[in-house]
Amino acid sequence: MRTRFAVRPAFYPQTLWPVWTLAWVLLTAAAFVRLDIPAGMLHGQWSPRFVNWADFFTQFALGGWYLVPSALLLVAANLTDWRSLSRRSLMLVYNWTCLAFLVLCAVGLSGLTVNLLKYAIGRARPLYFDDFGVLALHPFAFDARFAGFPSGHATTMGAVFGVALLLFPRRWYIALAITACIASTRVFVGAHYPSDTVAGFGLGCAFALVCGLVFARLGFIFRPTPSGLPVRKRTFRLIAS
Repeated sequence: MRTRFAVRPAFYPQTLWPVWTLAWVLLTAAAFVRLDIPAGMLHGQWSPRFVNWADFFTQFALGGWYLVPSALLLVAANLTDWRSLSRRSLMLVYNWTCLAFLVLCAVGLSGLTVNLLKYAIGRARPLYFDDFGVLALHPFAFDARFAGFPSGHATTMGAVFGVALLLFPRRWYIALAITACIASTRVFVGAHYPSDTVAGFGLGCAFALVCGLVFARLGFIFRPTPSGLPVRKRTFRLIAS
C-alpha cells in the first residue's frame, strides 16, 4: 500500500461533496421537523407482532455481522501460503481479501466515528421521550440513554449500502430498499428517532464511498474514473468461472 500510494498520484474524481452533504443535512432536518415528534408520541403504540418483527430484522444492522467475517477472512488470508496456490485460486483469495478489507474499513471506520459522535452529542432516545422530549442533549454523559444521534445501526446499513452500490451499481435500488428498511426498524423498536437513522445512514454511505475512491487509487477491486464513482474491475470475481 505504501508503494502504491507513493507511485500513484492523488487523483480523485470531482465528486460534488458539498451538494451531497447539503442534501444529507436537509433530509436529516426534514426528518427531525416532520417525523421525530410523531415517532416519539407513537412509541409503545405499535402492535407487539410488528415490534417483534422489527426487533428481529434490526439485529442484521449490528456491525458484528460484517466485521467479524471480514476480520476472519483477513486472518485466514494471512495464514494461507499464497505461493502454493494456482493462478485461479490466487485471484480468488486476493479478491476475497480485498473485499474483506473494504468492508472492514467502511463498516469499522464509520462505526468508530458514529460512536464518538453519538456520545459527544448525547441526544436522548425515543424510549425517554416523555421524560426528556425530542431534543434533549447531554454531551459526553457516556450513558446509553443519551446516545441516540446518529444511529449506529443505521450507519452500518449505510456503509453496507455504499459497498453494494460500488460493487453492483445497476442494482442500487434493491440494496437501498433492503438496507433502508433494516435501518428504519430502529425507529419502530424505540431506539432512535427518524432523523437519527437518516443521519447515520448518510454517514455510513459516505465512508463506504470514500473507501471505494481510495481503493480505486490503490488498484484494489476498482479502477478510477475521471468523474463519478469508481468502477469494479473485470478481474474481480468471487467465484471460480
